[in-house]
Amino acid sequence: MSHQGVPLWAADADLDDDVELNLVIGNYGQNNFEDAPIQHPHLDEAAMIAIQQHMAQQAAFSQIPDVVKAFIVRFYQAVLENNLDEITVAYESGWNKYTEKFYARTEWPEAEIIAPLVNDDPIFLILYRELYYRHVYSRLQPNIDDRFHSYENSCELFNYLLNSDGPVKLELPEQWLWDIIDEFIYQYQVFCSWRSKVKNKTEDELVMLGEGGPVWSSYSVLNVLYSLMQKSKINEYIVAQREGKSPEEIAEIVGEYGQRPLYRMLGYFSIIGLLRVHVLLGDFTLALKVMENVELNQKSPFSRVTACHVTAYYYVGFCYIMLKRYPDAIRTFVTILNFIMRMRQYHTRSYQYDQISKTADRMYALFALCNALSPTRLDDNIANIAKERFSEQYAKISRGGQEALSAFEELFIYACPKFITANPPPYDDPSTISIVVNSASSADAPSGLDATQRHLALFLADVAAQLPVPTLRSFLKLYTSLDAKKLANFLDVDEEEMVQEMMAMKQASKSLSRVPGMENTGLLDGRWTTTSDLNFVIDENMVHIAESTVGRRYAGWFIKNTERAQKIFDDLKHMPLPGPPASLANTASQSSGGANPRAAASAIAASVSAPGGSVRETTDAQGQGQKTSAAPRKVAWGGVRA
Repeated sequence: MSHQGVPLWAADADLDDDVELNLVIGNYGQNNFEDAPIQHPHLDEAAMIAIQQHMAQQAAFSQIPDVVKAFIVRFYQAVLENNLDEITVAYESGWNKYTEKFYARTEWPEAEIIAPLVNDDPIFLILYRELYYRHVYSRLQPNIDDRFHSYENSCELFNYLLNSDGPVKLELPEQWLWDIIDEFIYQYQVFCSWRSKVKNKTEDELVMLGEGGPVWSSYSVLNVLYSLMQKSKINEYIVAQREGKSPEEIAEIVGEYGQRPLYRMLGYFSIIGLLRVHVLLGDFTLALKVMENVELNQKSPFSRVTACHVTAYYYVGFCYIMLKRYPDAIRTFVTILNFIMRMRQYHTRSYQYDQISKTADRMYALFALCNALSPTRLDDNIANIAKERFSEQYAKISRGGQEALSAFEELFIYACPKFITANPPPYDDPSTISIVVNSASSADAPSGLDATQRHLALFLADVAAQLPVPTLRSFLKLYTSLDAKKLANFLDVDEEEMVQEMMAMKQASKSLSRVPGMENTGLLDGRWTTTSDLNFVIDENMVHIAESTVGRRYAGWFIKNTERAQKIFDDLKHMPLPGPPASLANTASQSSGGANPRAAASAIAASVSAPGGSVRETTDAQGQGQKTSAAPRKVAWGGVRA
């Protein structure tokens, strides 16, 4: 019996009856997996933050231009190999070039971002952060995190230099070493000024300042500078050099640290830094005391860095002003301002040209102050420039009177350093700082907290006592003897007040000053000298005036020009002999027909050195006569006879 075939689709009903579907397809789709949550691995908050930071660093790293990456790698290789030439080019040229091109208004990449390019080298990253925060302070506005982190980075750098096992094997250009010290003090100065202004501080800033501890404290800054000076034994090195000791003796005196150029220059620059810090703190005597062994001349090592050279003279001159040693201040300013004028064409090539120019302008203003308080004719050129730049204030100062006081104040505020207050407000005491904040917010806030105003008040107190001096001086120069009562009538004061003004003038005409022969002594040393060309005595009711006129010294002028003439004569003496005249060369060329150069040269030589002959007459096509001398002649040139 045959069976008929059943189509496949016709057998579905039978399959449903005979086959258990659950055994075939299992429980697929029964538990709704698409609605179940995905199970992530468990991560704590710190790990999540680290992952996010890593991703952000990768994104920031990809944004760095390739030329900047290549520059950082070359910079790192130069520092690693202590290649001073390459480091100098990268520091003075490359960094400023890429700053102007890519980061003029934004920050450089953070050190953590560029760390893979430099193999996470901690020393190079410290140096890179020093440049990074300097850029933030100069081009941008630092926040409180930048201020704190820059201090921490400075501490890491100086700890590495001072607390390593022996001198570090690191070489940096002198310009960079000075900039490290200069920027360290500048950031300290800016932080102290910002910290002293309690107004407009946020709650977070008040808390951070209260918990900051010794961040940018005066003690820590002074400790770093004195430690660098003592570690390098720079004072002992200067004294040993002055005494003419041999290099072996100097090496034994200064030790292993003082023999390294890195520590020696840091020691020099720390002395200038201490001078600056003590001036900012208002201790002008100690500031000059620190400079006791340093000679202010063009041969000092710090003069190789122009910015350091200018800074040293500026702060020394200002110390003399505050110590009422105006003649010394004038000589200091004249010396450095003449130097800047001579070297101006080279300063324009320096990236610090603007800073040097601003410091020079401030010194012109200080020179105007000193010249008004102690008139002198030390350098008329500098005086004329000061009159041109500050003509209005200069005119008021010269006339004297009460209006001169405002001119003195304007010039002093413009030219003085930005003084700081060593002690910060009581941020660690919330109740006290709230009172200070409220008083600072009020309209009648006390102005005595400003350090600049305190120093201005001290300076103006001395100026006010000398305000009648220009008027009194103008009258005394007209007479050799004058009745005291008549002089009092001229001044519109009574005789007693006139005597007080004359005593003030007498006191102002004497000053402690450095005289010739004291070049190798300390900056605080000096002798009492008379700085005025007017002297007077009061005899009963008469005032007798004696004016001393200092004649111009011509000896120096003649010596200088004699040496110059001698130099010109020596240069002429060693110059080569001149060639034959062109007409003679043409004659020789024509005689040879231009075909034989050797024959032409022989003709020239024969015509020049012919032993005898007479003057012969030649006539050209126009019938004009031309005389050619063939007589023996002796040509004297530079002492050589041919």
